[in-house]
Amino acid sequence: MAGGDKSAQLIRDTMEGTEQTVPHIFVVMGASGDLAKKKIYPTLWWQYREGLLPKNTIFVGYARSALTVDGIMAKSQPYLKVKDTEQAKFKEFVSMNKYVKGSYSERSAFENLDAELKKIEQGQEGNRLFYLALPPSVFMEVTTNIKATCMSPKGWTRVIVEKPFGKDSESSAKLSNHLSSLFSEEEIYRIDHYLGKEMVQNLMILRFGNMIFGPSWNRNHIASVVITFKEPFGTQGRGGYFDEFGIIRDVMQNHLLQILTLVAMEKPVSTDAEAIRNEKVKVLRCMPELKLENVVLGQYVGNPDGKGDEKLGYLDDSTVPKGSVTPTFAAAVFYICNERWDGVPFILKCGKALNERKAEVRIQFHEPPGDIFQSQLQRNELVIRVQPDEAVYCKFMTKKPGMSFSPVETELDLTYGARYKDVVLPDAYVRLILDVFCGSQMHFVRTDELAEAWRIFTPLLHQIENDKIKPVPYTYGGRGPSEADEMAAKHNFRFTGTYKWTKPQL
Repeated sequence: MAGGDKSAQLIRDTMEGTEQTVPHIFVVMGASGDLAKKKIYPTLWWQYREGLLPKNTIFVGYARSALTVDGIMAKSQPYLKVKDTEQAKFKEFVSMNKYVKGSYSERSAFENLDAELKKIEQGQEGNRLFYLALPPSVFMEVTTNIKATCMSPKGWTRVIVEKPFGKDSESSAKLSNHLSSLFSEEEIYRIDHYLGKEMVQNLMILRFGNMIFGPSWNRNHIASVVITFKEPFGTQGRGGYFDEFGIIRDVMQNHLLQILTLVAMEKPVSTDAEAIRNEKVKVLRCMPELKLENVVLGQYVGNPDGKGDEKLGYLDDSTVPKGSVTPTFAAAVFYICNERWDGVPFILKCGKALNERKAEVRIQFHEPPGDIFQSQLQRNELVIRVQPDEAVYCKFMTKKPGMSFSPVETELDLTYGARYKDVVLPDAYVRLILDVFCGSQMHFVRTDELAEAWRIFTPLLHQIENDKIKPVPYTYGGRGPSEADEMAAKHNFRFTGTYKWTKPQL
């Protein structure tokens, strides 16, 4: 059963009261941290409120801090968004939470955690899920202690690992080998929240559920593919953490590359998780290592005409090391050496302190052969807007209305907010955590997939760091370095600017 079908069945079972009564214990490792308060606890509350979890689910926070459940909820309050009419339900949710204080390195602390989990299970078969909302520096010791002391004695145990999954091929392999020595592949869930987004999950339906796209999804019809991620803000005082990784590790090597594999992969034999992940790995194996000549690196500087933080450049962040050459913008061109995509550039772009918040996939088609319209045609484009304001739109040519016989560019627009007005799209973490409960790994990263991704990027990352490649400065609030546009044009992307999607007035 596919991940979405499993989730739907779990919802039906829960609502009908047929879900198993065995305890399901969700352990938040790092319950005192930002990720826990901003994403994990709000997600768990949303799922609990909507009745999406097994009935007998208990939540256990674990961290080194001296906290209480009420303290955790108070820290999470701005992100929980509890309505006045939901106060009784929320009180019920809080009562299902517990907190255990303990070290991440001492076995005795985990033995104490295990004792608390056994109290909850009361000798029954119980399932345990550990979410590692922790710094990568403690992944190994925490997972070692979980394996030694906290595995479910009768039910299943699953471990969710947050990115970064290493910093290069060597560190990633070290972590993967460590996890593989402790857990089976079926017990490891490497979470990339972009794989839980509505439009990313929609890519497979668009591609393989519509005959209109299938025959043209290849090098004979597609001129270029551009996958973009833009943020309109800088590091905002968190540059010390960002500087350790940079924009390529933070966004491109994981989020954007995952989207690329979904755009480029062959049709899987089924919607089974392994069938899909097999095809994604095949795409990565056809991609050569990324070369510096196919990359533009940038770092934002302050905008003297801007307001507030816009006046500050990356190096003005007091947490950033002086003279840092860490890129905050990157554009890179990839090629996939297989029969379907040979010669088609896949251009990945990502950056901070840009002119808008946006993530999208833009598929640009070749011009029609035998131009009889004297070069008045623009290239057709299919655009999948991932965030914000999910949409799919297609740019194409039609006759200009009236007496003219000139072609004009127009669009077919499916904006989800307009078409599906009464549908609430769940957060990516809601989907993915539910998939872990269901045991579906469709939207999680497999070990060999991760190894191939690092193979593509590691030589470039080492070259950037060893040679201290200086990024091109770009102004806060702009489109990024002009060199990126020049590189895209060189690799067969044609920007016309004749049509810009705008959010409809709902």
